[in-house]
Amino acid sequence: MVKLLFLGSGSAFTVGTDNYQSNMLLIDELDNKLLIDCGSDIRFSLDKANFSYLDITDIYISHLHCDHVGGMEYIGFSTKFDPRCKKPKLYISKDVAMDLWHKTLSGGMTSISGDIADLNSFFEVNLLNPNAHFIWSDIVFYLIKVFHVHNGFYLMPSYGLFFTVNTTKIFITTDTQLNQKLLGKYYDSADLIFHDCETSEFPTNIHAHYNQLIKLPKQIKNKMWLYGYQPGKLPDAQQDDFQGFVTRGQIFEF
Repeated sequence: MVKLLFLGSGSAFTVGTDNYQSNMLLIDELDNKLLIDCGSDIRFSLDKANFSYLDITDIYISHLHCDHVGGMEYIGFSTKFDPRCKKPKLYISKDVAMDLWHKTLSGGMTSISGDIADLNSFFEVNLLNPNAHFIWSDIVFYLIKVFHVHNGFYLMPSYGLFFTVNTTKIFITTDTQLNQKLLGKYYDSADLIFHDCETSEFPTNIHAHYNQLIKLPKQIKNKMWLYGYQPGKLPDAQQDDFQGFVTRGQIFEF
């Protein structure tokens, strides 16, 4: 049995300790763990779930916002200087990896005692090509390019995951706008969809909002769990034909 644990289910700027950023742990039958994104809340959300950096041996990074990479310095330093740890394996698209070190991590991590470090000093880096996949615990994970932020010049690299556990086809969007032209075939072919969902009164226009997702066909909503939402009262997702809103600590078993 494979389990998907939501360490948190909130948005990037979730406040308080009732919820954390929407990072996930995939746990296989041998208790191996794949961390899906590593936000700035990670040391707290791991602790809340009775885990720590000692449990992190494999990491997938989807894109470079703080709720997805803000905890990488903590994991990198903690595992490097604790003799009980090996370098975590890092699975990451080449275009995301280019900026992960130079624009996100290098300022605090380049200088270590007696050496100049780079990304490979802390992680066993597995660079992935466009339309590529990686294999973890005999599960094949396909990177799905999503439409998250376009700054007027280019699309920020961001990738969801599509994979099959036993016979269940699973799509995790990470962060995306609602773009049926780009993602419709994955909505159709998945058995279970975990979709980021804004609930704010003031939409950012870089995530799918509940008011947009509610207009999807019922057969799509019926297999969709929503996460990445803002604090506050939530709509009745089940009444609106969704599976529901994911809660912090919720576990899905396959």
